[in-house]
Amino acid sequence: MAIRRRPRLVSQINVVPYIDVMLVLLVIFMVTAPMITPGVINLPSVGNVNNPPAEPVEVQIAANGSISIIDHDISGHARPVSREELAEVLHAKQSDKPDQAVIISADKEIKYDLVLQTMDLLVRNKVANVGLLALPKS
Repeated sequence: MAIRRRPRLVSQINVVPYIDVMLVLLVIFMVTAPMITPGVINLPSVGNVNNPPAEPVEVQIAANGSISIIDHDISGHARPVSREELAEVLHAKQSDKPDQAVIISADKEIKYDLVLQTMDLLVRNKVANVGLLALPKS
């Protein structure tokens, strides 16, 4: 008597059709992606454009202690001023242009105290954006 065996069931998944579908989708996306236009953003427009920052006013302190102002907006030449007149001139200049910086450039041979007194005079008279000018080492 012959025993009949039933055929074994195959319990594996055939993934070849899935790979074919994925490759077709990949080709479709690769072809259509360059054709899609990106979204356009409509930016609002403004009436006034910010002005570029103003050229700083330079306060020069010479080796003998004399003070002069160089206003690059007007002439670019040094104009001698007294200590009392210095704060008034700079305060008036900054009332016209509030973002205008003030740079103190002092001779390296003068006492540091004179530079600090000048800086303190400007700060007490509410002159904003005061800085020091120095040359970088070569």
